[in-house]
Amino acid sequence: MRTVDRFREVTPPPMTEREMEMARVAQRCIMEALDHSRAAAIMLTTDKGEKPFVDVPPAALKLIGQLLGAMSEGRSILVTPANREFTTVEAAHFLNVSRPFVIKEIEEGRLPHRMVGTHRRISFDDLVAYANRMREKQTSALDRMADNARELGLDY
Repeated sequence: MRTVDRFREVTPPPMTEREMEMARVAQRCIMEALDHSRAAAIMLTTDKGEKPFVDVPPAALKLIGQLLGAMSEGRSILVTPANREFTTVEAAHFLNVSRPFVIKEIEEGRLPHRMVGTHRRISFDDLVAYANRMREKQTSALDRMADNARELGLDY
């Protein structure tokens, strides 16, 4: 498999408080610029004092803004091609569950897949949809538990 086909989870290097604030300010500036115009350019400053302007598509600027927001919060960033397929091991790592759990979910029909010879492959879109459904179920269960606790007069 080519390196470009593998997904990458990138944990930003530790940032100082000043760098995190710089990322927050840059994100705000980019998002505000996108709210008020259809096109935008970025001015780059180099060590040599050069200040070239670079035209950037609005969709790319929005992505850069989201990236800066995640960096300013110290969150991990996942970059993957849209048509990427995961093995059951990779899917388990992505979902933070065991491989046998992923296989059980596939066999129960809750996680779509396709067979490549004797191997299962899960599309990235299906994996994200499954993760979102799992998260919604967890949130709903926690809400029900909180409601039950309130009904029973159990305050935390």
